[in-house]
Amino acid sequence: MHFHITKDPDKEASNYINNELYQYNLKHFPTDLKGRYKEIKLFIRDENNIVRGGVIGEVCWNWLEIQVFMVDEDLRKLGLGTKLLLEAEQIARESQCDFIKLDTLSFQALGFYEKHGYEVYGCIENVGRDHKHYYMKKDLN
Repeated sequence: MHFHITKDPDKEASNYINNELYQYNLKHFPTDLKGRYKEIKLFIRDENNIVRGGVIGEVCWNWLEIQVFMVDEDLRKLGLGTKLLLEAEQIARESQCDFIKLDTLSFQALGFYEKHGYEVYGCIENVGRDHKHYYMKKDLN
């Protein structure tokens, strides 16, 4: 047999890899968690319907993973980030999630998340040489 590694933007191959890992993972989760997947997309829009911030994530098995959380700089400190986060947390509770996980960099929103009950469970030093990458979690039970 001969194998080789390729570099290409093959969507079909990407879908295959994602699906195979998903199917493998399903074998290791309880029946009540199987098939639990939902994309979460929340947006802040201004009066002109222009997106000014948002949360992108997914409910996966028994947690919500926030992958992207952003509010335009000129809108920060107005409470919009808190409203977004609380809405995401409500979706997680309605989806019967046990916890939420996310990550942030040291120059981003560590204090914001800590203020809302998120705790650091891991950290990588030397990110961009001068920063830290924090992994955070909030239990919902």
